[in-house]
Amino acid sequence: MNLRDALAWLDRHINLEANAGRPTGASLDRMREMARVLGDPQTAYPSIHLTGTNGKGSTARITTALLGTSGLSVGTYTSPHLERINERMSRNLDPISDEDLAAAFSAVAAIEPMLDGPPSHFEILTAAAFHWFADVAVDVAVLEVGLLGRWDCTNIVDAPVAVLTRVAADHTDRSEGWRRAIADEKVGIVKPGSTFVLGETDPELRDIFEAAPAERMWVRDEDFAVVGNRVAVGGRLVDLRTPGGSYDDVFLPLHGAHQADNAACALVAVEAFFGRALDEDLVFEAFGQVTVPGRLEPVAHSPSVLLDAAHNPDGAESLTAALAESFTVVGSRYLVVGLLAQQDTEEMLVALGAADFDLVVCCTPPGSPRARAAGDVAVVAEMLGVATEVVPDPVEAVARAVALADEEDLVVVAGSIYVVGAVRAAYSRQAAELARRQQAASERDED
Repeated sequence: MNLRDALAWLDRHINLEANAGRPTGASLDRMREMARVLGDPQTAYPSIHLTGTNGKGSTARITTALLGTSGLSVGTYTSPHLERINERMSRNLDPISDEDLAAAFSAVAAIEPMLDGPPSHFEILTAAAFHWFADVAVDVAVLEVGLLGRWDCTNIVDAPVAVLTRVAADHTDRSEGWRRAIADEKVGIVKPGSTFVLGETDPELRDIFEAAPAERMWVRDEDFAVVGNRVAVGGRLVDLRTPGGSYDDVFLPLHGAHQADNAACALVAVEAFFGRALDEDLVFEAFGQVTVPGRLEPVAHSPSVLLDAAHNPDGAESLTAALAESFTVVGSRYLVVGLLAQQDTEEMLVALGAADFDLVVCCTPPGSPRARAAGDVAVVAEMLGVATEVVPDPVEAVARAVALADEEDLVVVAGSIYVVGAVRAAYSRQAAELARRQQAASERDED
């Protein structure tokens, strides 16, 4: 199949990720069967397995940078994507090519008749990633859990290192005991004999973590810690203490104090993988090249446009704190927000600090059957006393905010990965078109 045919085939399978937001069953039998028929590609390389309500994506990219700078070929599997599905599978952070992605899907499609029932959209993606990583002979895979952990498709791996970043509210009805229930599901990725890197420090969950079958558990603020965490131009300067040593005045080109915690988890995970401390110069080099698309990502200036895929209260509060600490705005502030149906609209708007913006432009997340209508979000925003406009299309909503803004103003886009992805894709097209025009002008000048 070419990529168009492969994506059409993929879309004929149930997409629990888009339609339900949570698994409907509790079994890895079909995922194990798919892997077995493919030759168990996930056993061809060791893995570092990551879970957590927030911080998984950033931690995965920092972990990949550290491993890649160490000279390894690193396969990274993340979800969801912002612009193109290729982003979910990468080698040394270079997304899989269209040709390789089509070939990986074709390999999975070829075994489908041998399975006991059709696989889901996410099972296919995961199997394709495992297959491709084996095909290109990566030295190690960094695997981000899609949802929770214990019953996630990625959990057929036997990873020597497991990481849990944080436990917070997402994909939960917040019934009594929800934090413990989520923690118990997430700790399900920890395998016997592994090293468990724990970024969650809530003492009320500690007994759950201590019951994990790990050979050793390294806990943030006990076995490793962020000792210093200061705002710097373009990011942060951090001092990190790990079981292997100390790393001081390391520049991390990411905004938000929470990114230092993610960096600490990543650094300790790689130390655990190698069984030793890392060279300080290597850490400086790796951290200095880290980027995390869609996380406090500037895409335009004058006015500034900032994208953040905060889609739950914990992530929204981290965004709000980062804006207050790292972004001085002398002019007005505009928030473009779109939410999904399972999100508590009022809670999200409060966590995003909507009342502190001069105008909130409400839009509807594209491409999701779970999208909440922009008008419904606006009703709640107005109840909070926020000046509000409704522009359903996210790209047009950002254009409206930019049109109203002056050069010194700030436009923040948040609330949904679908919204951030659509806006980011539009800015990417603009940048590509500008580069094409500049190249054409340069060629004319040479003639």
